Amino acid sequence: MGKRVLVFAFGCIAYTMFLGVFLYSIAFIGDLWIPRTIDAPAQWGTAGAIIVNLLLIAAFGIQHSGMARPAFKRWLTQYIPKAAERSLYVFSTNLAMIVLFLVWQPLPLVIWQVTSLPAQATLYTLYGLGWALVFVSTCLISHFDLFGLRQAWFYLRGADYHPLQFQTPLLYRYIRHPLYVGWFMVFWMAPTMTLGHLLFALGTTAYILMAIPLEERDLIAVHGDDYKQYRRDVRMFIPKLF
Repeated sequence: MGKRVLVFAFGCIAYTMFLGVFLYSIAFIGDLWIPRTIDAPAQWGTAGAIIVNLLLIAAFGIQHSGMARPAFKRWLTQYIPKAAERSLYVFSTNLAMIVLFLVWQPLPLVIWQVTSLPAQATLYTLYGLGWALVFVSTCLISHFDLFGLRQAWFYLRGADYHPLQFQTPLLYRYIRHPLYVGWFMVFWMAPTMTLGHLLFALGTTAYILMAIPLEERDLIAVHGDDYKQYRRDVRMFIPKLF
């Protein structure tokens, strides 16, 4: 029973960290409220800052994508309970994001700036809608399973965990990756686009586009023909109008 309690407690800690990182990310990327955001004053020279920031994005991508691969999960669960695997993934992602926040080197050179108040309001609205779309998309595919709490709860109760069946709720009927559409809105809907923000947007967008084929390969391995048919019928980002 003690191990079950520890696994569940760790799952709760990882999820609580996620909530904090999620809220901090809104302020960090949106250049809002907090003292040091993605567009804070420069601390390093341009070349050094670009190298550091690219390394941070690469490190996040390696952690986030590498730990999600089935081969890594099989190796990891030789040493920890399967019920803790997702929580450890979430915990590690939180740490990677915290490191990125702390070490990120701003590059405040302005690439473009929107000065019209209606246009600024529109971009901030789309930015907020992007975050809402990210959160809603996780809820549509079982928010607590995605972040490891469902697995930890089953383990605490001593019940068998049943993976989620393939389904296409609401937004997923029209586009395969509404979660990533939300992220693209978060990255790019900026009234003021600095060099640092642009580097972040380009790097994270490139990472997502490279990670999607790996993710879909894993989904095909799990769901077989159902996902193959879904991929044929539903577009990745832009819904079919007819």
